[in-house]
Amino acid sequence: MQNYTGEIAALIVALCWTVTAMAFESAGKRVGALSLNLIRLIMGLVFLGIYNAIVNGNLIPVATSYQWFWLVLSGLVGFVLGDLFLFRSFILIGARIAMLIMALVPPITALIGWLTLGERLNGLEFLGMGITILGIFMVLSVKVDLGSLKSGKKTLKAGPLVLGIILALGGAIGQAAGLVLSKKGMQDMDPFMATQIRIIAGVVGFTLVITFFRRWKNFMGALKDLKAMKAMTLGSFFGPFLGVSLSLLAVQYTNTGIAATLMALTPVLIIPPTLIMGKEKIKLIEVVGAIISMGGVLLFFL
Repeated sequence: MQNYTGEIAALIVALCWTVTAMAFESAGKRVGALSLNLIRLIMGLVFLGIYNAIVNGNLIPVATSYQWFWLVLSGLVGFVLGDLFLFRSFILIGARIAMLIMALVPPITALIGWLTLGERLNGLEFLGMGITILGIFMVLSVKVDLGSLKSGKKTLKAGPLVLGIILALGGAIGQAAGLVLSKKGMQDMDPFMATQIRIIAGVVGFTLVITFFRRWKNFMGALKDLKAMKAMTLGSFFGPFLGVSLSLLAVQYTNTGIAATLMALTPVLIIPPTLIMGKEKIKLIEVVGAIISMGGVLLFFL
């Protein structure tokens, strides 16, 4: 029987990131993107340190210089550059259009994985990726009026639109490259230790960014916001600690393109809790898109 450890891990990651998305949405509005990113990584580092000390017997990751190099690079590219580009694109073109572009992460990951790791997808896997991404696009496109260049109530001008799209693509490339670099550097290393190295790099990177933009006052203010801190604690457990670690487990056992496709299902998986909590009305096209995505996912398990 075929081993689906990587695919199952990737699906669990999508579930983790569903919790994380809901937690960080409220926290981000209160404390801002830069403070949120550094705090979530510090919290994730604490969780990982405790886990690795108990399970692996080492508070500090044990790895070769080769593994440290590629995992640090992965953390800087994925966590720092990728997130900076993405969050800046949110400001210019809105989160919904940016997330539409981020839905391109799976094919970009598959391309980078093919060029750098020699990974290849068979016909059924390509079909599964295409169908899944189509469904995700349908779900994300509901509140984006591309015909009139509007995202929600915001009318987009040509200059910010082009720059925002470029930055969102940069975010997608950063996330995809970070995942592939992780696989290259991790090898047979414990995923939780590998994640710890990536997050150490991310903490250092965002510390430099906050220093450069002189946002330490905002950061200290965020630490005093108890409501935001509770949300960030929950999001950090399911995000930087559990979700990111399982994403590395996923790429250890399956193709990076397949893992990225399954992990991109968060916009689909967030529909049921959104419906239950009554935060937004769900449209028929979102339901259809979700069903199509699930159909694409099934192809990976045939």
